[in-house]
Amino acid sequence: MRQVISGNEATSLAVKLARVAAISAYPITPQTTISEKLSEICGSGELNAKFVKVESEHSAMATLIGAASTGVRTFTATSAQGLALMHELLFWASGARLPIVLVDVNRAMAAPWTIWCDQTDSLAQRDTGWLQFYCWSNQEIFDSIICSFKIAEELLVPCMVCYDGFFSSHTYEAVDVAGQSEVDRFLPPRKAEYFLDTKNPQTFSGGTLPGYFMEFRYKLQQAFDRAHGVIDRTYGEFAEQFGRKYDNIESYFTDDAEAVLVASGSAASTALHTVRKLRLDGKKVGLLRIRQLRPFPEQALIDALKPGQQLGVLDRNLSPGTGGVFTQEIRAALGRQGKNQPVYEFVAGLGGRDITENDIKTIFAMLGNGQGDLTQINWVGLKT
Repeated sequence: MRQVISGNEATSLAVKLARVAAISAYPITPQTTISEKLSEICGSGELNAKFVKVESEHSAMATLIGAASTGVRTFTATSAQGLALMHELLFWASGARLPIVLVDVNRAMAAPWTIWCDQTDSLAQRDTGWLQFYCWSNQEIFDSIICSFKIAEELLVPCMVCYDGFFSSHTYEAVDVAGQSEVDRFLPPRKAEYFLDTKNPQTFSGGTLPGYFMEFRYKLQQAFDRAHGVIDRTYGEFAEQFGRKYDNIESYFTDDAEAVLVASGSAASTALHTVRKLRLDGKKVGLLRIRQLRPFPEQALIDALKPGQQLGVLDRNLSPGTGGVFTQEIRAALGRQGKNQPVYEFVAGLGGRDITENDIKTIFAMLGNGQGDLTQINWVGLKT
């Protein structure tokens, strides 16, 4: 059934349809309406789940680590400082191989204090052992959450679904909301092989010595190596049942493009709109939308690029002292593949500042004219 709903409502409905059994969350803007809606859904009996109200995001993740260890399906949502407060426990969840699904509604990190969007909060967690996906529409939010439970539970790796605060979380769009029977066919109940059971006592997340710890990390890396195939297969199964196909990198007008911009999240929507307009003016420009940071879609990126293209990366995030995170990931991927293609780095939209059509045109003009600086961050929309 098609409904006009916000990104946060799309999340809540997807979690309900996934038949999550344990939800724990602490409200933080712009995620709060997810927690409120799920509390109402659980309170009304629409979803037979335990909703745990906690005093902090740290406790929210600790609660789900316990719940997921019993073999049930679990969910939480957060933003910015809330995700940072979970940082310690994100490692516990991935190290314990618990398929928790978390939505991070991207919000810039304080200080100065802000409630507006950029992606630095989730990107700062990229080494914690969580899968990470980035959405640009409310439909994609809904679909990605359904897929993420299936992917996480097969790999036994937790998953983070990310989308832009306010630009996506509070914007209303038409979303095809699947029926319960449809979701049940795609996403059957979780069947955990190992779980807390008083009739079969086992030790979970116990202490280990140097003689064993490295092997645990090796097995986690093996799961991430397998993830590419599992993700592709899951998207294929989803497309077969629901008619919507996703890829970890999506190409638009890139076959003959002389300049290509890589973007993610809601800014990619503005970039695509601008690319279409520039194409009408005869400009050979294209867009690569990156949907997945972990595992990084290295081979898909290489396959999507053509020799001689001017490549720019739009980062709505900043790692001070290094620059934009997506830029660094892309440069590293190209280097591992022996590609010497130059990558221009553009940082824009930090703290919720609009990334406009004119900003995207400015970026393409700099790429086309060779005016960008390859050795420095190219700041877009900066007040001087």
